[in-house]
Amino acid sequence: MWTVFAVIHGVFLLLAGILSLRGEAFSDTFIYRIWASVDFNETLVVGPSPWVYPILALIPMAIADLFGPAPFLFIWVLMIAALNTVAVGKLTNWGKKRETIPAGLWWIAFTALLAWLGFARVDGLTAPVVLIALSIGVASPFLTSVILSVATWTKVWPAAVVLALFTVVKQRVQVVLAGVLVTAVVVAVALAMNALPKLLNFLLEQGDRGMQLEATFTTPWLWMSVLGLGGARMYMNQDINSMQVDGPGSEVMSFLMQPLLIAAALLVAALVFWALHTGKRNGGADRTALLLFGSLALVTAFVVFNKVGSPQFMVWLAPAVAVGLSYQWKAWRVPATMLIGVAILTFLVYPLFYDALSHNNPAMAAVLTLRNLLLVVLFVWSVRQLFLMGRNPSRIPRHDAGPSSAANPAPAVAAEATLTKEP
Repeated sequence: MWTVFAVIHGVFLLLAGILSLRGEAFSDTFIYRIWASVDFNETLVVGPSPWVYPILALIPMAIADLFGPAPFLFIWVLMIAALNTVAVGKLTNWGKKRETIPAGLWWIAFTALLAWLGFARVDGLTAPVVLIALSIGVASPFLTSVILSVATWTKVWPAAVVLALFTVVKQRVQVVLAGVLVTAVVVAVALAMNALPKLLNFLLEQGDRGMQLEATFTTPWLWMSVLGLGGARMYMNQDINSMQVDGPGSEVMSFLMQPLLIAAALLVAALVFWALHTGKRNGGADRTALLLFGSLALVTAFVVFNKVGSPQFMVWLAPAVAVGLSYQWKAWRVPATMLIGVAILTFLVYPLFYDALSHNNPAMAAVLTLRNLLLVVLFVWSVRQLFLMGRNPSRIPRHDAGPSSAANPAPAVAAEATLTKEP
């Protein structure tokens, strides 16, 4: 496992080193490098503002710029490699918990398939942090919430996992307290940067966005553009560096997406809460399993019901699946397989054939449609698992940490099951 890990990360570090020696960056790190070089002063930036991200995202950008623009990409990839090392180490107890090694290998494979989407975006920093938090899980709600809150103030999506944690654990006050304490530190950081008025800009910057090309709900307008129907068209929004699709009704759908996303998240959280309390009456409620299934359902909702469909969003889906595989292998084989398919299709879309897609290529539109269909199926699957957790928990395979230990869980995993199962 560690050999495979070293080879994959070594390749990306080598490529990043070669590009850095030539004074280059890659993908979004070009933009991050510009932001850092002007101390995140948006008046000196042409294009997207650095405040489209929560404020903690600016810290790794500043670290990568410590030695100037040339080694920016190499330092950025090195930070992600370090976080991935800790994540895989935590997931597998540094390789000592051998039954979890298949889960570690799955995470490495998924990372490799998404390529630069996991190494040249802020999302690549937050995904291993969320994996670490989920590996701790319900055993320490306060620490888990602290880690997730830091990740949320780096990129918003881990808020979905915070919501799942809050819904599942008994110690909800600890979850809230951790979030408040991290937020207080973030406010102090904003004050030190004289940036307090911009603290919540990341929530406001998305409001005027249209339907992004790759978003799930954009699919009808994608095909209208490909087929030349209704005057639908693809265009580049230069202000936010995003390819969007416009057509009959797209403005209405764009307006509706935010309330739809909020409604979907609240409904899933309510389903998690129902599964927890109904599961108690139907033979027991495994809080760790509920946290993982709930996290996947909520994060998938954040992807499916989002008018922004950037390809790096696929990175969000992996932490819950990786930890799920380490905890209940049989129960998580289906989403793990689906996500490998999602990763392959996403790689075909970006970076391989994105130019063709943005010029109405029907074959690539079909690839993207299949990818989006898989995301919808994944969302439905995760919601169904939550329903089963409430109605009939015995239908969910329990505590089989790996393919070689399905019949006899390892003592460490069995002990964890004892600690986290609701009597």
